[in-house]
Amino acid sequence: MDFRKEAMFFVSITVVFSFFMATLAGASVYKVGDDAGWTIGSANVDYHTWVAKKKFRVGDILVFEYNRTENNVLRVDLPDYHKCNAANPIRTYSSGNDSITIMGPGHYYYICGFPGHCQTGQKIDVRVLKVSRPIDIPTGSPSPAPAAASSTTNVHVIAPSPAKKSSAPSLFITNGLGLGLCLTLFMIIISADYVL
Repeated sequence: MDFRKEAMFFVSITVVFSFFMATLAGASVYKVGDDAGWTIGSANVDYHTWVAKKKFRVGDILVFEYNRTENNVLRVDLPDYHKCNAANPIRTYSSGNDSITIMGPGHYYYICGFPGHCQTGQKIDVRVLKVSRPIDIPTGSPSPAPAAASSTTNVHVIAPSPAKKSSAPSLFITNGLGLGLCLTLFMIIISADYVL
């Protein structure tokens, strides 16, 4: 088997699985520093306290908003986080409006690389939990809505209505599970050409 084909196969499956998990879990978006954003000075935020009040999960999105002429975002390893060392970043962001999707559990360390900013507290340690979110199972079952009298096609709109038991099909619709499974199966079938 060709190494590139094998690598492409695993990358494809990983991307689809990540999308599927984010869809199923209902990813949250966190604006770092809330209204103050990613900054220092008069609007300074205690980022340690900000992070401590959150529960981050795989698929969540961190949004860093800042003045790009005065700040940036560097993802660093643990020793560089503690030392505020901006010399060897894992990744550098400098758009002023960066959205970063959390792709796996563990710790993600971010600092501002501008001189003195990290030392005054412009850094965060995002701890991502290994457990996934529980799935809320809806208690309603779908029932067809009345069709319009002037319709020339036979269209049925599914609307929730009260029911006495849980409905498995509604779980697939509301959480995107059906879409995720379809995409996963599609990628496996397409990727089979790479393996063979």
